[in-house]
Amino acid sequence: MEFVVNTGRLDPYKNFKFRIKWDGRYVAGISKVGALKRTTEVVKHRDGGDQSGSRKSPGRTEYEAIMLERGVTHDLEFESWANKVWNYKNAQAGPEQRTREASLKDFRKNIILDIFNEAGQKAISYRLYRCWVSEYQAFPDLDANANAVAIQSIKLENEGWERDEDVKEPSEESF
Repeated sequence: MEFVVNTGRLDPYKNFKFRIKWDGRYVAGISKVGALKRTTEVVKHRDGGDQSGSRKSPGRTEYEAIMLERGVTHDLEFESWANKVWNYKNAQAGPEQRTREASLKDFRKNIILDIFNEAGQKAISYRLYRCWVSEYQAFPDLDANANAVAIQSIKLENEGWERDEDVKEPSEESF
């Protein structure tokens, strides 16, 4: 791996320093982010005059959903966003009390994934577009014999992501 600013650096960035931002602020406690992955279909075709070989062209590109996990706290960010897609309380209310089952206006969010180096400097950033919650897990199976943190998660569908090229390699100065 080549580093332009820190030419003496040999190690790639670690995967344990990151933060997620939506609605202009960082979301507390995110402990795990699933992979950013896209796949482009392969379209095979052949010209009628070709021998027996086929050619390949790129087709439609799909972006896989991204999982976010964090320890269970009293912060309602995950649940509030998930409720914009489906709100049980409103869906079960009678017609006179029902406001809406889903929030079609603001259920999608653009989010930012910032990755930091070991010194806490922002090193890489990604923009994720038109994300919405397709799955929400309030907490895992409960086990009185376990010695673990209760984890909640959301699964984010998205319509694409890209690296923020404005975020440049930070200068890593020694003490």
